[in-house]
Amino acid sequence: MQGVTRLYAKVPLGRIGVLIGEKGRVKEELMRRTRTKITVDSSSGMVIIEPEAPGVPPINLMKARDFIRAIGYGFSPERAFRILEEDQILIVIDLKQYVGDSPNHLSRVKGRIIGEAGKARRTLEEMTGTYISVSDTHVAIIGDYEQAQAAREAIEMLIEGRRHATVYRYLDRVMYRVKRRRMLQLWEDQEPPK
Repeated sequence: MQGVTRLYAKVPLGRIGVLIGEKGRVKEELMRRTRTKITVDSSSGMVIIEPEAPGVPPINLMKARDFIRAIGYGFSPERAFRILEEDQILIVIDLKQYVGDSPNHLSRVKGRIIGEAGKARRTLEEMTGTYISVSDTHVAIIGDYEQAQAAREAIEMLIEGRRHATVYRYLDRVMYRVKRRRMLQLWEDQEPPK
């Protein structure tokens, strides 16, 4: 008999309640939608993800793990469930790779990404159609591949110190091209064969 595929994730202890949900609803829904069995160790934050039966596609386990990671990075379950859709991904930016361990640098960069009263983050989400969560040392993004990559580029530009207006102009151009290409693709798919 071959071994059962298992994936592991770690959730901060303060986020375990969010992962499990009231009366276990969030965890139950995740298991139902991904056809997985999820075991949470409340003392360590370690999570084990296994298929509920033979024949569950490996992608289901990976989607469940991404959902769990998203909860760990601060997303609400409602936003994290978007990851289970077919073309959605989770991108995580480690701020320490850009600015080091200095609490002052981390705080300054997070402030640039979030903006006054959350305005910059909301603007980035609206322009790219993504969800963005800023935690202690990471920024996590949920969206389709192109949208999430555009959001990542914009956030990296802010980390490098570019002005918000410059970043928004860049996003305008990128998202215009993405939308135009998608509309063209839709139109080509609609065209009857000759």
